Amino acid sequence: MKQYAERLLVFGFVGTLFLLSLFFFILPHQRFSDLENRYLQGVPQLTWDTLLSNKYSKDGERFVTDHFPFRNKWLSIKSAAEKYRLQQENNGIYYGKDGYLFEKFLEPDYTKIQQYTDSVNQFSSNHLEVNITFMLAPTSIGLYPERLPWLAPTYSQKKVNQFIGDHLQNRLTFIDGFDFLGPHASESIYYRTDHHWTTYGAYLAYVAYAEQKGWHALSQKDFLIQTVSNSFLGSYQTRSQFSGLTPDTIQVYVPRKPSPTDIYLADTNQTMKSMYNPSFLAKKDQYSYFLGGVHALMKLTTKLESAQIDQDKMLVIKDSYAHSVIPFLTRHVPEIHVIDIRYYNGSISEYISKNGIKNVLFLFNTSTLVGDTSLLKLNN
Repeated sequence: MKQYAERLLVFGFVGTLFLLSLFFFILPHQRFSDLENRYLQGVPQLTWDTLLSNKYSKDGERFVTDHFPFRNKWLSIKSAAEKYRLQQENNGIYYGKDGYLFEKFLEPDYTKIQQYTDSVNQFSSNHLEVNITFMLAPTSIGLYPERLPWLAPTYSQKKVNQFIGDHLQNRLTFIDGFDFLGPHASESIYYRTDHHWTTYGAYLAYVAYAEQKGWHALSQKDFLIQTVSNSFLGSYQTRSQFSGLTPDTIQVYVPRKPSPTDIYLADTNQTMKSMYNPSFLAKKDQYSYFLGGVHALMKLTTKLESAQIDQDKMLVIKDSYAHSVIPFLTRHVPEIHVIDIRYYNGSISEYISKNGIKNVLFLFNTSTLVGDTSLLKLNN
C-alpha cells in the first residue's frame, strides 16, 4: 500500500510537470500584462554575445517566469495567502496606512546613479545653446514614509534626489519634487493604488516649472475640474492583488478657454484630436487616459493666440509621470515634442538639431530613474 501511494505521488508530480510544460508551449504568450501593467519578456535571442554575457540565460529565465501557465491565478492565490498570514507586503508592494499602497524602495546603487547624472551632464555640454531643466519627483513612498507598515524597510528618496541635484551641472536647472510637493503633502497628490501622482500633483509640478520659466501659471480657477473615473485601481494594486481597497478617482483639468490640440504618435503614425483617450477608462490601465498611454515619440500641436505663447517649442524627455503634466504645458507652448527615452532608440541630438529645439525638460520620478538605464542612451 505504501509503495502504491509513493508511485501515485511520483506519477502525479511528473504528470503535473508534463501538463504545465505542455500548457507553456500551447497557450498563447501575451505581450502585455493588464494585471501587472507592464510588457512581458519576449523570446530571448540566442547569439554568441548574449550567450557569453549570460544575457540569454537571464532573459530565458524571465521569459519562463512571465509566461508561466495561469500566472495571473497564481499571483492572486499568493496574494490571498499573504493576506491571511497578516503579511503587509506582496510582490514588492506594502499595504500602508490610510489606504495607501507603496512600492518597496531600498538603497540604490549610487555608482549607477552617478553614471546617469554624468550622461545628463554630457548631454548638456553637447548642447550649450539649449536651456535644460531637470525635474525629479518622488513617488508616494518618498513623501509618506510614516505611512508604511511598522518596521517596513525603506530608503530616503530625498537623499537620492539631493545626490542627483548636487551632481548635475550648474548650467542645468534642477527642480526637486520634494520642494513643491512637500508643502501639499496633506492633500491628494498621489493615487493610493497607483505609482503616479494625481492630476493635482501634476498641476503642482506644472506651477513649479512655470515659475522657474517666468511664465504666468494658470490658477485652478482657470480650469473646470471634472471627475472622469471613480473606479481606478492602479499598478500597485495589480502587482500586489490586495483586495478590499477603495478605488482612486481620476480628474481632468479642462481649460475654461480651450485651445485645440493635435497629438501625432510616431510609432503608430496616427494623429489624435484630444490629449485624453476615454476608451482607457473602461480598461485596467486607466492612467493611459492621459495622452493615450506610453509612446516612444509624440508631437503635440496647439493653436494658441500670440498672447498665450511663452515659448515656441520644447522637448520633454520623460517617463509616464509627464503624461498628466504635459496638457498644462500646452497652455504656453504651441509645439511640444515628447520622447520616452525607454523606448526611443534614435539620436536625440539629431532630433533636437533637426527640429530647432532650444528648450528641454527632463521629467522623471525617482523610482523609475534609479531602476532604469535608459539615460545612458542619451548621447548615442
